[in-house]
Amino acid sequence: MPAAGLPGAPRGPARGQPELGRRLRAAGFAHLPALRPLLAALSLPAFLGNALIALLTARDPALRAPMYFFLRQLALPELCFSLDVVPRLLVTLLRPGLGVSPAGCALQLLLVLSCVTSECFLLTAVAWDRYVAICRPLRYGAIMSPRLCHLLAAACWLAGVPVSLVFTAWLFRFPFCGPRGIRHFFCDIAPLLSLVCADTRLFEANVLAATVLVIMVPFCLIATSYVGILATVLRMPSARGRHKALSTCASHLVVVVLFYGTTGVIHLRPKASYSPESKQVVSLSYTLVTPMLNPLIYSLRNKEVKAALGRVCCPHWGSAPHE
Repeated sequence: MPAAGLPGAPRGPARGQPELGRRLRAAGFAHLPALRPLLAALSLPAFLGNALIALLTARDPALRAPMYFFLRQLALPELCFSLDVVPRLLVTLLRPGLGVSPAGCALQLLLVLSCVTSECFLLTAVAWDRYVAICRPLRYGAIMSPRLCHLLAAACWLAGVPVSLVFTAWLFRFPFCGPRGIRHFFCDIAPLLSLVCADTRLFEANVLAATVLVIMVPFCLIATSYVGILATVLRMPSARGRHKALSTCASHLVVVVLFYGTTGVIHLRPKASYSPESKQVVSLSYTLVTPMLNPLIYSLRNKEVKAALGRVCCPHWGSAPHE
């Protein structure tokens, strides 16, 4: 919806105020120059770790269970963050004066919103997989069929398309009258809103409504799944069985809390009173820290994945049977 359709919104920038220029300059972490080498060093492991997980779960015949299928699906949006956000972060760190075109900024925002939305629903699919595995173990193979897994993954990926398209197109129809510098390390809704010289209340209300749906609905479904899992685990007679069941869920819960907590802080209140600097730090968690930690949290604690990694790196490692 164009900005001109908003009540009280101006149809263009006020006299003497420039439109969005040809280039936008991101000023990410200008206040923390000592942090720049560390961020640059963390960028490569985030990409390589998720690329390795995606490759292993796609090619190794031993990793064909639904859990590994969804693990691969979770690695893909993390790879997208690495390919979309990290190069711009590195450019901002190494060449702060180099800008990005409005079209490039819009593309980056489109991909970020799409990946964030898809990952919210993919985390829900993982919770459902764990619920069926623990609460319906005898029917797990029949319920989590390859067809259902592919349908769930497709639905999760497609869910991000309309959200990202609508809000990116809507935001870039507004007149931009502020400075051409974005106080962030990538193009996101909050820093771009600070450059808009129009009434954005309707836009922000719709962002809030969409965020509640995209974040809170999957989060409630995940919570419901874990209530059922906990009830089943508490009825298990064996302490070893309870520990094994809970250990398969611990990694997922860590990622859920980290991802949903930080994305909620950023997107539930796009024009909140948080400083731009604090928003940059929080945004790092789901654009760099979580993509870097996911391969460690999900995979390197998993015997099957470690065995598959051994077969790739050193074939005789994978000759021993694994659980």
